[in-house]
Amino acid sequence: MSRSTRTGPGTGPRHRLRRRAALPALPAALLLALAPPSSASAAYPDPGRVTGDVVVHDPSMVRTEDGRYVLYSTHGGLEARVSTDRTHFTRAGSAFTDLPDWWSDYSAERDPWAPDISYHKGVYWMYYAVSSFGSNHSAIGLAKSPTGLPGSWSDRGIVYRTGTGDDHNAIDPSLFVDRDGTWWLSFGSYWTGIKMVRLDPATGSLHRDRTVHSLATRPDEPYAVEAPQIVKRGNYYYLFVSHDRCCAGTDSTYKIKVGRSTSPTGPYTDRDGVPMPDGGGTTVLATHGRFIGPGGQSVLKDSDGHVLVHHYYDGADDGTPKLGINLLSWGGGWPTAR
Repeated sequence: MSRSTRTGPGTGPRHRLRRRAALPALPAALLLALAPPSSASAAYPDPGRVTGDVVVHDPSMVRTEDGRYVLYSTHGGLEARVSTDRTHFTRAGSAFTDLPDWWSDYSAERDPWAPDISYHKGVYWMYYAVSSFGSNHSAIGLAKSPTGLPGSWSDRGIVYRTGTGDDHNAIDPSLFVDRDGTWWLSFGSYWTGIKMVRLDPATGSLHRDRTVHSLATRPDEPYAVEAPQIVKRGNYYYLFVSHDRCCAGTDSTYKIKVGRSTSPTGPYTDRDGVPMPDGGGTTVLATHGRFIGPGGQSVLKDSDGHVLVHHYYDGADDGTPKLGINLLSWGGGWPTAR
């Protein structure tokens, strides 16, 4: 997910959802028809219209080779939803039905979080986290699939792990493949913030270069930054993160921030030049009207542009976490949700 209810090291978690009970793409105007703007704020757009099974946390979406959209989210063996038009989503099972034994070392419930799905070299790759609330005894796992569909995933074990003696946390993984073929994995939540390591493109596991790069943090406790996602556009790398409190329903203060750099390993700065390691970040999406605490984001490059996929808490539905989808525009070299 990014999450549940973590509040930082030693203070209780920040994870996860508390649950309540091949077709061609349509034109972009139909795919992402925006709801009427909220009267509470004109600063941020409402999410585009989505229907069906849209109660999610930490959504990550890919467009498959046959034109369908497959979205995975936190809990339940990584819940899957499928759409033919990026508007109506149908529950389609879970990535895993047979849960890997190693999960029990990090989660008594064997409950995975925050999947990250992408397609490379003819294979679908999914990184995900296993942890318990408020702990950095955590691990990032990898699974691969020939189709990306639920039930087709083969687990490849642990890629990166942290323990209680470490100063960071191995959750909220996100794969970034650079144009030169270099693979990077960003991750992190609270503690000392967002980290990045290099991966071996042949296996998706750690590269022989084990350097841990620090990308972003906050200057004050509880150091609330998580859910990294890196996007390359033009000459810049853009780091999206979630700041502040997740997973508290209508009390959530989550918001999506961004910074940019000329190198994947940073330094990242926001529009005002504030470094992200010093708490910087330009706000892309925040609470407005009934749409509370947007975050847990991923970014999909689709035929009509970059798509910001996230969850928010619905103030008109008792704070239920729901799927949000917004297109991004890039005026002046910075992303803006629309």
